[in-house]
Amino acid sequence: MRLALVPRTSEFYELFARAGDNMLEVSRLAETRFREFPQSSVSQADVKRAETAGDQITHDLMRLLNTQYITPFDREDIYALTTSIDDVVDYIEEACDLLELYGIEQPVRPALDQCRILVRATEHLATALGGLKGLRGVQEALVEVKRLEDEGDRVVRDAIGALFHESRIDPLVVIRWKDIYEGLEEALDACETAANVLGNIVVKNA
Repeated sequence: MRLALVPRTSEFYELFARAGDNMLEVSRLAETRFREFPQSSVSQADVKRAETAGDQITHDLMRLLNTQYITPFDREDIYALTTSIDDVVDYIEEACDLLELYGIEQPVRPALDQCRILVRATEHLATALGGLKGLRGVQEALVEVKRLEDEGDRVVRDAIGALFHESRIDPLVVIRWKDIYEGLEEALDACETAANVLGNIVVKNA
């Protein structure tokens, strides 16, 4: 594949801003789907549609990375940031898919708390991605993502612990909710990974 010598660095910033907005949209759709399930105004098809839009942005970023000689920051950071954003979206979509797959009858508080934390984390990431060009407000957003990831760790730890401390609970219920909790936690971990990559970019380009 031939590398282009004419700089198109502004396209990277535009695509990362779009990726952040799409990630935030997916997390908000998921929060609504979980909160209203099973009679939710958001279908799994809605979540999947947004996830597919994110896949296209990921594809566009990778194509741009592979064809541009000049990039706004290190290639490995662009790759890592792109894949971590994609991971956030994929994990959220997969967790949503488990609601119907496992025949969940109604949401539980820990999962709703996880969704709330995810929305806040993706809000801050979207802000950081939108300000990437001038590095405006990025560091503050990353600090907040880390705080939210720590909060999410406490929520999932308590939630999984509660599943195994309730002697009368159906083992199938334990399996179902443990998988869902862990899926949402993986999404939040991916948010932290994206934040760490953004932090490296800030340090290298300050």
